[in-house]
Order: sequence, then structure tokens, then C-alpha cells
Amino acid sequence: MARAGLPDAYARTLVDGFWPNCDSLAVPEAAVQGKKIEPVRLAFARDVDLRWPVDDSRFQVDDDAPARVELAALETLWINTGSLCNLACAACFMESTPRNDSLAYMSAAEVAGLLDEIARDGFGTRVIGFTGGEPFLNRDLPAMLADALARGHDALVLTNAMKPMRRHRAALLKLRGKYGARLTLRVSLDHYTRELHELERGPDSFVPTLDGLAWLAREKFALSVAGRLYSGEPETIVRAGYARLFAEHGLALDAHDPGALTLFPEMDAAVGPRRATRAMLENSGKSGRDLMCAGARMAIKRKDARAPAIVACTLLPYEKDFELGATLAEARRPVELNHAHCAAFCVLGGADCAA
Repeated sequence: MARAGLPDAYARTLVDGFWPNCDSLAVPEAAVQGKKIEPVRLAFARDVDLRWPVDDSRFQVDDDAPARVELAALETLWINTGSLCNLACAACFMESTPRNDSLAYMSAAEVAGLLDEIARDGFGTRVIGFTGGEPFLNRDLPAMLADALARGHDALVLTNAMKPMRRHRAALLKLRGKYGARLTLRVSLDHYTRELHELERGPDSFVPTLDGLAWLAREKFALSVAGRLYSGEPETIVRAGYARLFAEHGLALDAHDPGALTLFPEMDAAVGPRRATRAMLENSGKSGRDLMCAGARMAIKRKDARAPAIVACTLLPYEKDFELGATLAEARRPVELNHAHCAAFCVLGGADCAA
């Protein structure tokens, strides 16, 4: 490759495996040419991917109805604390930015009402998850966590572990001291290299996130990391890269354990199946009970709304077709997997935000 005149970054691919798909610009070239690497395109850039699965009868979508998933049990209730975030990622699953206030801040009183309903109606919910946006921008988050934990639920917070989290360190330490490992924080670190993490999350976002992760580890919080598979690398390469990063920073996280490092698939509603069909679900080897919407719902509060609403999925807060009602009881009804994300993320991608 070097003799042929290809840039060094491509030749090094054969040694380190970092760029297995040479259709993509390597990091140095992207910087020089000013052409950004698009994370979603990396995951679907090959011709075979663009054609798939149109010609595969196992995943035919045009002549099959969407799969329908019953709520088996409300194992996890997600609280969307608000859509505002301190970052504006290139391809945010939630479209969160410092200006997107489509989802208002949820209040501690509103969350308490949902927890009351869980207790009153015997839902048996084990985990209360907090997502955003960046949850730590919501000033009520410590109170919401304390309420959920005091009622016997486990709590999971999805965070970028940057400056907003630092403001709540004292409250977090108090909660950890009282409830220990029942409080878990999952830190979003999209790639194990600064270059690719910051292509998604923006400049100067890698080191602050690592610093926040290191603080959580030093203070003995239960924690995990969430990454993404937009680099085009095989999952084994990605996990090996995170393993090196964790070792370099003294983080006792097993990058080969999906519970410690969750790697989410990419989604592009313009590519691939438009919905998850019954045939697709059957041929994937999964049943409806294996999917996130069989065991979870999310509470949101739309801007200017008087009260929260319950939606089927953490990934579809803006889709009116996935709004199930104003109460958890109303949200017991089945969910039709009539969206591209249902196919790419859940059925074919095998992902679960609560995993």
C-alpha cells in the first residue's frame, strides 16, 4: 500500500486493524481535507450494506405487518429528565443539544407521582433509569434518585460525566454512601480514541469524560461505559481498544464484558428496513419478550405540556405514534414495531438501553 502511494494511515491499517474499511477517510486525511467522518455512514457505507436486506426474503418488509410486542412486565421505567444537553453530538440518538428543549425538565414531584403509581398498581419495577439530554443538567436529579432508591428501586443514570455531573458530586457521594451499588452510572464514551470520540461529541469532550469516569471509579461507584459501533471496526477490535484505554487509566472495567461496556449499533432511518416485521423478528431468532419494549417504558414531558406522557421507547420520544398514554396503566398496551429504529437497533442490532 505504501509503494502504491497510499497515505501512511491506510498502510498502517494492515498492522493495527484500525481502519478495516478503506472506503472511509482516515483521521489525518479527514483533518487535512476538512471532510468530517460521518458516524452513521461508516456503519452503512459499503455497497452490500446499502442493498441489504432488500433482496433477502427473510427480512422482507413491504408485504409484512410490523411485529407487535406485549408488555410482559415493567422491569424498567425510564425518566427523560429533559432534552437539553451540554453537547451537540453529530448523530445523537435523542437529538439532544444545548438548544433542543422539546422535552422539558421533569420535576421531582412528577417523578414521585410515577413512582406512586408503580407502588399502587403493583408493577414490580426494579430499575428506574434516567436519561436525557444530560440528566445532570436537571437540578432535581439528586432528589429523583434519592426518591427512587428510598423506595427500593435500583437507579441507573446515563451521563457524559462532564461538568454538569461535577456540580452534583457531593449529592452523588451521599447517595453512594447510603445505597452503594444500587446506584449505577453509565458513562457515554463513544470511541476509545480521542479523534473518533470527538468527531461525534465535539472538540475537547474526550478528556473531561475520561476525567469524570476516573473520578467515579476512584470513588467506588458502580459504573459502566457505553460506546458506539460507528467506526466500521469489528467489535473485537473495538473492545480491545477500550481494554487498552481502561488499562492505561487504571479503570477496573472489563471491556470484553457486555455488562461493563455496552456497544450500541448505529441507526439510519434512511437505510435498511422501515420497520421490524413479524418475519424479521421470527428469523432473527428472537421473540417479542427479548425486546426492550417488552419490559420498559419511558416518561417524558413535552415542552408546554401540563403533565408527563408515557412513550414506548427511549429512542422515539418525538414520535406521536409511540406515545401510549398519560399513565403507566394506559401504557400497558402493545407496541407495534413500526419504525426503522425498531429494526436497526433492537431486532437486527440486538441492543437494549437497559442492558
